[in-house]
Formats: sequence, C-alpha cells, structure tokens
Amino acid sequence: MAEIAPADVARAMAERDAAARHLSISIENCAEGTAEAKMVIQAHMLNAHTVCHGGFIFTLADTAFAYACNASNINTVASGCTIEFLAPVFVGDVLRARAQARVQRGRQGIYDVDVHNQKEELVAVFRGKSARITGNVITPEN
Repeated sequence: MAEIAPADVARAMAERDAAARHLSISIENCAEGTAEAKMVIQAHMLNAHTVCHGGFIFTLADTAFAYACNASNINTVASGCTIEFLAPVFVGDVLRARAQARVQRGRQGIYDVDVHNQKEELVAVFRGKSARITGNVITPEN
C-alpha cells in the first residue's frame, strides 16, 4: 500500500467521528505522532458549578490523542488515560488540545496532551497509553 499522509488519515477519521462532530471539535493539525484539536465551550457543557464539565475537556484531549495515535494509518486505540485539571474553563473559552507522542515501541505508545485556553493558559494535562491493533484507518477499499 502506498504511503498515506497524516492529513488524509485525519480527514478519513473526521468523516466517521460522530462524537467530535456533535461537540464541534475540529482537527486543526495532524502529523506523524502529533495532532491539535479545538473546541469552543458552550452553555450545555457547564456543570452545577457553572464551569465546564471535566468530561468535555477529557473528550477534547482524547480526540487529539486519537488523531495523533492514528496519524501513521495504523489502527490504534486507547489502553488507558489520565487527566489533571489545572484551571477552570468557562462558557465561550476556546480550548486547544495539543497531542504529542512521547514513546512508540512496538504496539504500545505513550502520548501527552496539553490543553490550553485562548489566553494560552494551561488548563489540563492528559496522558494516554495507546495500543496498535490490526488494520488501517485507510485501506484500498476506503
């Protein structure tokens, strides 16, 4: 199979990524082992403390992680993830999650994702462990 560009993999994933579409998450950049995702915080994302529910921030970071993991066109899934919330996020904030591969050995990988707001303040740090599985994101049949 010919070399598939990470941008092509990201486009193929985005077509099938109903969750990201539903939350208006956009993929801003995708390259080998890296990806950046963006999301604007909306009123329906707030919790009882009127700050963004952590699950939405996690989903944004997890999305950037997924695109970075799969950029090489090898089907890859999460095997574990953690997140640390560092600052509150409010309605109207524009969050960017930047994922970067730390280690890729065989089928296992470790990725770090920093989440910043529009002021470039670090609001969360996510670490994901990945596992490569069989198949490719883009196959000759796609």
